Amino acid sequence: MNFFRRISFNLWYLRRPPWDSGITPPELFEFIQSHPAGRALDIGCGTGTNVITLAKTGWQVQGFDFASRAIRMAKRKVKSAGVQADLFTDDATQMKNISGQFDLALDIGCFHGLPNKADYLTQLDRILAPNGFWLMYGFFKQTDDHTAPGLVPADLDLIPAQTFTQISRRDGFDKRERKSAWFLYQKAGKR
Repeated sequence: MNFFRRISFNLWYLRRPPWDSGITPPELFEFIQSHPAGRALDIGCGTGTNVITLAKTGWQVQGFDFASRAIRMAKRKVKSAGVQADLFTDDATQMKNISGQFDLALDIGCFHGLPNKADYLTQLDRILAPNGFWLMYGFFKQTDDHTAPGLVPADLDLIPAQTFTQISRRDGFDKRERKSAWFLYQKAGKR
């Protein structure tokens, strides 16, 4: 992640960024209700809303964001909620501080904003346990501007079908009326 983009995201956290609703989405609750608790990683966790939800429902949770200001806020929220979670700053295309494997990788709005999605997918494959799940939300690009965030069909084509099986896709619109979708993928089991 480039230096200026990191600064920009940290500045957003001087106030409440538009993507930080403070509300856990129903799609995560649905996943929690239908899957046993295990190890979860919240990729781009922001201020920790979903980290807290996962921890309160029995998951062992780690969360990271590249905005250090967001992580400081998340640590305060986790402490105030009285739950255990490991929070740190990291880059989703490198995941240098991640070890072990996870049963759930949660990504609400990270993948769609990355310029280097291939490196992210390499790291996701490394950290996700066999038969683990990747629950991902993203909005679709509404412009031809290649620097603007958002998914395009080619981004979804990058996801290797032999590694990640799409279990479900739920299309909709975000609060700014952009097309968006929730995706649930499952990593292939041991061969």
